[in-house]
Amino acid sequence: MTRKPLTGAELNELVTGLNKLAHNLWWTWDQEAQDLFQELSPRAWQNLYHNAVAVLREVSDYELRVHLQEADFLQHARSVLHNFEAYLNDKATWGHKNAPELHKNPVAYFSAEFGFHETLPISAGGLGILSGDHAKSASDLGLGFVGISLFYREGYFQQAIDGNNWQTEYYNLINPENVPLEPVLNSEGERLICNIEINMENVAFQVWRINVGRVPVYLLDTNLPQNDQHFRDLTARVYGGDSTTRIMQEMLLGIGGVRLIRALGVQPSVFHMNEGHAAFLTLELIREKMAAGKNYSDAAAETKAHCIFTTHTPVEAGHDRFSPAMMDYAMHTYRASLPVPWNEIMGLGRVNPRDANETFCMTVLALKLSRAANGVSELHGQISREMWQSLYPGTPVEKVPIGHITNGIHLLGWMKGTVRHFWRQKLTNGGAGEMPQETAMWSIRAGIDWSATIHDCEFWQRMTDPEFLSDEELWALRYRLRRELIEFARRRLLQQVNGATPGDYIRFDRLLNPDALTIGFARRFATYKRAPLIFQQFDNIVKLCKDKQRPIQFIFAGKAHPRDDDGKRFIQQIIHLSKHSDLRGNLVFIENYDIHVARQMVSGCDIWLNNPRRPLEASGTSGMKAGCHGCLNLSILDGWWREGYNGQNGFAIGEDSQPDSIAEQDRVDSQNLYQTLTEQVVPLFFNRDASGIPRAWLQHVRAAMTTLVPQFTTDRMVKEYTRKYYLTK
Repeated sequence: MTRKPLTGAELNELVTGLNKLAHNLWWTWDQEAQDLFQELSPRAWQNLYHNAVAVLREVSDYELRVHLQEADFLQHARSVLHNFEAYLNDKATWGHKNAPELHKNPVAYFSAEFGFHETLPISAGGLGILSGDHAKSASDLGLGFVGISLFYREGYFQQAIDGNNWQTEYYNLINPENVPLEPVLNSEGERLICNIEINMENVAFQVWRINVGRVPVYLLDTNLPQNDQHFRDLTARVYGGDSTTRIMQEMLLGIGGVRLIRALGVQPSVFHMNEGHAAFLTLELIREKMAAGKNYSDAAAETKAHCIFTTHTPVEAGHDRFSPAMMDYAMHTYRASLPVPWNEIMGLGRVNPRDANETFCMTVLALKLSRAANGVSELHGQISREMWQSLYPGTPVEKVPIGHITNGIHLLGWMKGTVRHFWRQKLTNGGAGEMPQETAMWSIRAGIDWSATIHDCEFWQRMTDPEFLSDEELWALRYRLRRELIEFARRRLLQQVNGATPGDYIRFDRLLNPDALTIGFARRFATYKRAPLIFQQFDNIVKLCKDKQRPIQFIFAGKAHPRDDDGKRFIQQIIHLSKHSDLRGNLVFIENYDIHVARQMVSGCDIWLNNPRRPLEASGTSGMKAGCHGCLNLSILDGWWREGYNGQNGFAIGEDSQPDSIAEQDRVDSQNLYQTLTEQVVPLFFNRDASGIPRAWLQHVRAAMTTLVPQFTTDRMVKEYTRKYYLTK
């Protein structure tokens, strides 16, 4: 039977729908949508870094319309667009049922960085990834939520390694037309322009909107011709420049963010400061209230009633502090709009308000003007109470008003496509036998909502049922993921070679062993994370790697802050070992770590290594991304792992304590790491039955899936924030 051709109006509607979809980050956690854009141009999808907007710009309007005449592609497109619109318009969400008041008066969530996807590199690390995942889950839950940040047109730095194995940095300009951004317009259809006083200048900023499912995130941008160049460059780079740039960025984020909220007509019920960078928003709220006739005391009390604060930093040096001179310089004009003695304002950022020499601390400001505050894990909450007890004289440490909500991850956003297909098939088919991928795909398109089920504890409890998931299936999945990681690493490592020869192609195709226990370490190369700790037992590690019966190998990735030479030396040391030691071939370093590299590594590694100097890992989230892929954690009992580890779902390095001496801690942790690796991890991984299956190892994998995956998600985390802080006055 011949299908009736699409009318021009039908084609126009589909093309408009696909462009709307490409400009909404919902596709970054919907596999069917990603498959749709990849189908348009597999090469463009790969080369343009999985960017739906760029793929549509690569494919002409005419070509797209021709594709839509294909029966299968048309059905796929209609199914995806149907699901997308159903998602956007769903009025039966958790948020509608449990927090309907937030739709009228949403949460205004301020963060200096948001990490959404590799196409939009405006995040430096874990704080931004957490913010991005928070926004995605707020969308999934149907929560009234608005995000505020800055548009860094050069993003975070790109990493290259020079001939001395030293990290160098360069920046790529982000073209808003090529990424899922859209300009915010005023009622006349022109760019919305707001202003803020910085130093003695009136600085203008425009605004970009990112659609994150149902949630808008607004990015402030000072790159306007009416601004002097140094103010235009204020939003050039993530955490760029010196302390002068930092304080001005934070004024823009906090004060400018509130002014944007007002210009948009949004009336938040709560202002959530994610770390202290945004704390100047409290001063703007006080200014507004005093301009409306409130006295200072009432304005401050009202401000406090509407603010909450999340701290992520268990290290004193990690909290932003500005000298009195810097505060006076940056806020020279703005302070005149605050009819409050300046020493009173400065006192808000000091532990001792009467000490004129004390620096102004953004965390202190946030704590003093928030109705609630929290750390990001149980241990971090305890450390934070100890750190800031002096702000609450006479209060016992355990009564200091800083609680905790342990971080999580956006599960679907971090799940690799291979694994999404695998779990989708299981959900569609109930685990009985095999189903062709296409059959599973069309079943989902027919209306089975697997994305909701994937968060259910009941689903993950089925991991203990061999009828639902056999050891053979699980082990085959693990082999496939390890193979995909190794092939990805080979491609990336070859790209890292300048002037590669035909011989290099052959050599790199033999690099790494798909049968080896593969240990991954990928994160910021802050020195407290101790990336080279495993190699303190160098000779012993070489023996493990060269064992032909039970080989192991390491894949490292990560960036050091541009001004962190100690972190760069760690990178240099590891790369040197990978090239010029007996570990060559068993240790590699993948350059330019980002979300895409992270997703490959957490899915393909067998062990996710984490050895921070306790208790400096406030929470950590990278290891949370491993469980749904069947990768096990090997970690110090710090941050989230201290809460997640139960003895059967991964491996602990040492005890739930630490020596006082840093040198002793490093020595003991190195010894415990090697001992755990050799006495538990390696024997368990290579203990195979007659069929070649490591059944005891897979029991640990199943335990990790059952106990960790449904618990450490931003779905759970955002619900907790809502019940504990957003809805509590």
